[in-house]
Amino acid sequence: MISQDTIVALATASGAGAIAILRISGADAITIAASVFQSVSGKDITRQKSHTLHLGHIQDDTKIYDQVLLSLFKGPNSYTGENTVEISCHGSVYIQQQIIQLLLRKGCRMANAGEFTLRAFLNGKLDLSQAEAVADLIASDNEASHQIAMQQMRGGFSNEIARLREELLNFASLIELELDFAEEDVEFADRTQFFELLSRIEFVLKRLIDSFAVGNVIKNGIPVAIVGEPNVGKSTLLNALLNEERAIVSDIAGTTRDTIEDELVISGIGFRFIDTAGIRETEDVVESIGIRKTFEKIEQAQVVVYLFDASQFAVEGSGIRVEIEKIKNQFPLKPLLIIGNKADKLTDAQKAQAVNDIPQLLLVSAKENSGVEDLKEKLLSFVNTGALRNNETIVTNTRHYDSLIKALEEIQKVQFGMRSGISADLLAIDIRQALYHFGEITGSVSNDELLGNIFANFCIGK
Repeated sequence: MISQDTIVALATASGAGAIAILRISGADAITIAASVFQSVSGKDITRQKSHTLHLGHIQDDTKIYDQVLLSLFKGPNSYTGENTVEISCHGSVYIQQQIIQLLLRKGCRMANAGEFTLRAFLNGKLDLSQAEAVADLIASDNEASHQIAMQQMRGGFSNEIARLREELLNFASLIELELDFAEEDVEFADRTQFFELLSRIEFVLKRLIDSFAVGNVIKNGIPVAIVGEPNVGKSTLLNALLNEERAIVSDIAGTTRDTIEDELVISGIGFRFIDTAGIRETEDVVESIGIRKTFEKIEQAQVVVYLFDASQFAVEGSGIRVEIEKIKNQFPLKPLLIIGNKADKLTDAQKAQAVNDIPQLLLVSAKENSGVEDLKEKLLSFVNTGALRNNETIVTNTRHYDSLIKALEEIQKVQFGMRSGISADLLAIDIRQALYHFGEITGSVSNDELLGNIFANFCIGK
C-alpha cells in the first residue's frame, strides 16, 4: 500500500503571498532536493543532520529560481515517517510553479489529496482517528471545533478506544484459549471480572455515542431559524446579532422574500442564523415561495427563534399565543425560543404582563440592541459545553459514531450471551465483532476503499 516514489506538493494555500512552502516526501526526497539546492555555505545537504535549516538557492544548472530556506527531516523522525524536505520560497505563483516543475523533472510526482498524512498513517506516525483529526483541525473555524480537533489529534479519543480494545482483547484471548481445551471443560477467563469489564465498556461507549450530538453541532455549527410574521423585526434582529447590516430592513411587509444565512461564533461555538420570510397568508407568488422555504429551513434548523412584535401583544395577545402553539405543535422536537421584539415601546407594566402571559418569554429591542446578549446566552444553553470545559472526549466524526454504535451492539450481545449461559465459541464470535469495530476507528482494521474515501477529503499538500 505504501508507495515508494517521492511526492511533492504546495503545503501552503494556493495563490500569491509573502512566502510559500513546498513539501517533498519519500526515500529520494533529500537526494532530489540536493540536486536543485545550492547552499550559500557550500554544504552538502545529504550529509547534514535531521531537523536543520539551510539557506541557499534553488537552481537548474546556471538558472537561479529563488533564494530559499530548506528544512531537512530524516525518516523516521518526520511527519510522514519518510525523508522529508520543506522548501520555503517567496510566495510568487510563478516561483512556486517553476520550482514544482523543476522537482517533477528531477523525479518527484505530484502528491494526491491527503497523501502526506496517508503516509504518516501507513508508517505508524498517526492512527486513523488522529489522521482524520488533522483534516478537522485545518477546517476548524471556531474555538470549540479547534479544541476538539486538537484533543483528537493528540490521541485523546484513540487512546480511550485503544485501552478498551486492549482490555477486551486480553479477555478474548482467554476465551479463545478455552476453546482449545473444550474437552477438558476449564475456564481461563474469570466470568465475574469479564462481566464487570463489559459493563464498563458499555458505559464508556454510551457516553461517547451521546457526545456525538454535541460534537456534531460544534463541528458543523448550529443552524438557528428566525421565524415570525412580517415586520416583527427578524432582519433587524439578525443584523443586531451579527453587528452588521446583513439583511435589508424596511417597513414594507414581505421585504424578505428568500432566506438569508450568516454565521456567528458565540463563546467559541458556531451558530448559523437563518433569517426567513415572514409567515402570513399572501397571494404574492414570489413571497409564497419564500414562506414555503421558511418551513423547509425550520425543518433543517436545530433551534427555532419565534419572533413577534411585543408592542402589539396587548392588542393581539391571543393571536400571538395561537401562532406560538402552532409552531410548537408543528415542530414538537425542536427547541423553541420565544422572543418579544420592540420591547422599547412597552411600559414596565406591559413587560410584566407579557412575561406573565408567555412562559420563558425573552424581551428584546433589536433596533436598540437591548436584550441581544441575553438571547446569545439562551442559545448557548442549548449546547452542552460542560464536556468541553472538562476536556472530555467528544465524538464529531460520523464514521466513528457508526463504529461505536456497532461495537455497543456487539458488547450488549456478549452481555446477553453471558446471562443466558451460551457457549464460549458463540461468545467469541460477538467479541471478535466488537474488536473489529474498535479497530475500524483507529485503523487497526482498514481497507484501501476506506482509506481512499477518508483521505480524498484532505487538501493536496497535507
